[in-house]
Formats: sequence, C-alpha cells, structure tokens
Amino acid sequence: MSTLPDHGRELVPRPEHTPEALRAALAVVAPGRLAEMQATKDEAFAKAVEWQSLSPVQSWVLRWARDIEIARRPELAARFERAESRLEDEDPSVGEEALRELSAVLDQAMRAVRG
Repeated sequence: MSTLPDHGRELVPRPEHTPEALRAALAVVAPGRLAEMQATKDEAFAKAVEWQSLSPVQSWVLRWARDIEIARRPELAARFERAESRLEDEDPSVGEEALRELSAVLDQAMRAVRG
C-alpha cells in the first residue's frame, strides 16, 4: 500500500464497486498494483465461468474495495505498513501484536466498504 503525507484526509473518494471504478481509484492510490489487479480479475472471472457462480467476482470486488479503502486513507495505510513491517520481528510478541493490528486494519476497511 502506498502512503502520502496527509492528516486523515482521503486521497480519493470511496469508489463504486465496479471494476472500472475500482481500477480508476487504484490508478491514483497504488498504480504499481494495477497489473496485480488485472491478473486477479482475470482469475476471478475464469473461476466464475468455471463454477457458474458470481462468488469469485464478488470476492474480487470486495478484496480490491478493501485494499483501495486502506490505500486511499493515509492514516489507515500507515497503520497497515507499520504493522506489516513488524510481522517478522525477532520478538514473537511484537509479531503477534503486528498481526492483531493488521487484522484490525483489514476489518475496519472491510466494514467501511460494506457500508
């Protein structure tokens, strides 16, 4: 996730849950992840056809809406990056706390995008 200096403001508005809107938002907040987004989109659509189910596409939308939610909010992105960087600390208690913080950030972002 990328962060820019900010004081709690959103870098872009929360996008609609469509592939086009998600891609446009990602292009602003984390353009380096566009190829990853496209690859996972292709996989989700292939699974949807194979499984004859929209659930892979719905999961793809929620995953990217969540990741964009984190990236578009500098304070959330900073918390995520800080926790991620401490995951493999030599002190197991530091790693455990980092994992709890990552889970909290992911949960907060998912609640936000689910409305």
